[in-house]
Amino acid sequence: MKERINFRHLMVFAFMILAFACKEEKKEPQLAQKKTENPPHIVFVTGDEEYRSEESMPMLAAIAKRELNAKVTVCYALDSTGTIDPNRLDHISNLEALEDADLMVIFTRYRQLPKEERDYISNYVESGKPIVGFRTSTHAFKYDDSTLEYWNNEWPTKVFGQQWITHHGHFDDGKFPVTNISAIDSSNAILNGFKPFEAYSWLYHVDGGDWSLYGDSKPILKGYSTKSQHEIDGNLDKFPLTNPVAWTKSYTGNSGKAGRVFFTTLGHPYDFKLPQVRKIAINGIFWALGKEDKIPEDGVNVTLASPYEPNNSGFGQKYKLNQKPKPIH
Repeated sequence: MKERINFRHLMVFAFMILAFACKEEKKEPQLAQKKTENPPHIVFVTGDEEYRSEESMPMLAAIAKRELNAKVTVCYALDSTGTIDPNRLDHISNLEALEDADLMVIFTRYRQLPKEERDYISNYVESGKPIVGFRTSTHAFKYDDSTLEYWNNEWPTKVFGQQWITHHGHFDDGKFPVTNISAIDSSNAILNGFKPFEAYSWLYHVDGGDWSLYGDSKPILKGYSTKSQHEIDGNLDKFPLTNPVAWTKSYTGNSGKAGRVFFTTLGHPYDFKLPQVRKIAINGIFWALGKEDKIPEDGVNVTLASPYEPNNSGFGQKYKLNQKPKPIH
């Protein structure tokens, strides 16, 4: 009888040890998962003298920081005093941050960066890491030197899907919307929470007539121009009133790795006042990072923590003067 009791006790004890061991084994995958969920480093490269990217990108950076717990760096065109000057074409600050970035978000126009600065952008792109691009990044660079012409048209076409071609005209700048936006591929998670809206960006031509989007570009949004110089001039056979305004693609660089690319030709400063545009932009950032499964059905929360009151688009000194970079909160 005593031996039977001892044997029963031994069996209970052995079972407890086995159960505890199983519990310990289950903890390991959870720890491994936590290690892989490091906050991403997102670098926003600004530098355009027309569309106030120095205002819209920091606003998006703040949302990305909040919603992704991301580390964010914003790079600006600065003058010699460290003041933001979008008209300075030959310098963008802090591009070395791209060396350890997980995502580059770029909104530049006709930059003439020296090689050492341009290389930070080029090396990042060739690494196969993801990219999100806005509007004038179809003409991110402009070099007069014939040995650098590759950067003007060929580079943005290969990386983003198209170069600068034309748009439908500077009508009602900031006064009224001029482009109706609707979905092409509602199944893409970037369009979670999407509803049709009217944009202030005049429509860029990227596809149709003599032009086609490059490579594996897959349009997900289209715009219809409600006011068009090409319609007035009778050129709609070459430049139709409807064109893609957002697409996804891949870019395979020297690393041999195909990186995700999300691009949109939206980018008027007043567009970003619209929750719909902010949602497309932030959903696009999630998608580029491979986190489309984290995008809620109604899209990422893009509520503003502080007012976004950008200057209107335009050249010259229409940007906010005497501004220096501020921390992103």
